Parts: sequence; structure tokens; C-alpha cells
Amino acid sequence: MKSPSKLQNSSYRDLRFEAQLKKSRISPGTETKSLDMAEKLAPEKRHDFVHNGQKVFEWDQTLEEVNMYLNLPPNVHPKAFHCKIQSKHIEVGIKGNPPFLNHDLSAPVKTDCSFWTLEDDIMHITLQKREKGQTWASPILGQGQLDPYATDLEQKRLMLQRFQEENPGFDFSQAQFSGNCPDPRSFMGGIRSD
Repeated sequence: MKSPSKLQNSSYRDLRFEAQLKKSRISPGTETKSLDMAEKLAPEKRHDFVHNGQKVFEWDQTLEEVNMYLNLPPNVHPKAFHCKIQSKHIEVGIKGNPPFLNHDLSAPVKTDCSFWTLEDDIMHITLQKREKGQTWASPILGQGQLDPYATDLEQKRLMLQRFQEENPGFDFSQAQFSGNCPDPRSFMGGIRSD
């Protein structure tokens, strides 16, 4: 059983926490609402990266990261796969063989925050963008670029994600841009740093 002084300290901490919530104007459920809005603004579909008429991988992006999804060959043990992520380069393959992917990236990434996982015969590579909000036309430099219309749609979606992140109490899921969309990195003073 807790002593009365410990109970009082516990209650005091709870009251202080509630006061901080009121002071910062965070209403209960705001985090959940923000997550729901973020899901609404997530990529609707993945882009195909095609080389010589064959789909090599799928990819999508958010404000902060680029995700690559590679279907793995059957009957290869998961520990046999190799993935090396460098600031401006990626290498993927089966150990002891030439790499399947060995390319420069479209833009630099944060290697300490980038990683890869294997699940259900799919390698998921998460590349943390060095420049948050930068719109990538392709993960691979100079290859498989999105057409200008698709790139513009991506930039608009990333801009809405930025608005949602900066204004969590509002719903931007139905918002639309007419005409050219500004760059999410630099519009109105740029992306706020935490």
C-alpha cells in the first residue's frame, strides 16, 4: 500500500499534467484526430519503378520519407539478403551475387534514420529524407521519373501533409490546389523545425 505522501505526490503530478494540457490547449483525442487526418493524406497508391518493361519495385513518399517495396525471389532465406543504404546510394541483392539494385539516390537521405525490413516476401526500405518536404520524382537518380503531372500531384499532396502537420486541428483531406502548387519546403517561410 502506498503511503499518503506518495499518493499526494502522484495526485499532484496528475494535476500538474492536466494543467499543462490546458495551458498548451491540447484537447483529448487531438493526437488520434491528427493520425486519422495523416492517413487520409497518405499516398493513395504506390508508383511502379519499371526498367526494360519489368516492374523492379514500387514506391511512395511522405513529407519525411521515401518507401520502396521490392518483391523478393521465392525460396531464398531471408538472411541471404543484403541492403546497404548510404547517403546518396543504395545497394540491394543476395549475398555472394552482384547487387540487384546498385544506384545513386535522387536526393540525400539520413542514413541513421533509414532502414529496411523483410515481411511476407517483400523488402520494405524506408529512406529518411535529408530535406523534409522535398518532392522526389523517383527514388533512383535519373531513372523512372514520374511525369510532370504525377510529380505535381505528389507535390500538392505533400503540401497538404505539411498543412495538416502544422495545423492538427483542421481537416485538409478535401482541400485542393488550383494551378501550380508551391514547394512544401519553402512556402511561407519553410517547414518548421521541432
